[in-house]
Amino acid sequence: QVQLVESGGGLVQAGGSLGLSCAASGRTFSSHFMAWFRQAPGKEREFVAAISSSGANKYYADFVKGRFTISRDNAKNTVYLQMNSLKPEDTAVYYCAAKIGSYSNNDERYDYWGQGTQVTVSS
Repeated sequence: QVQLVESGGGLVQAGGSLGLSCAASGRTFSSHFMAWFRQAPGKEREFVAAISSSGANKYYADFVKGRFTISRDNAKNTVYLQMNSLKPEDTAVYYCAAKIGSYSNNDERYDYWGQGTQVTVSS
């Protein structure tokens, strides 16, 4: 069982930066593939970024490549999402998710979810 708690959301102007954190409970964090998803009002939840259990492999949605960076610290049971050059269309609730096994950008493949943190980008 893994419990996830996101933090770091807030309000930022377009072009600004924001860093999200996701703290995980449990001793198996380092064996889980971790990802960030987001859901904007009236839209389906979409994949943002993912990172392998060791941190060696990272995956990004096309719309965040070059702007967002995912990382993890297994000693701290935490995964991060650094968001730069934010745009109003990045406004959404951002969710942290965990799964065992290989990469997937399908939210149905993830077993554990945080409660989400709101990110609002003003124009």
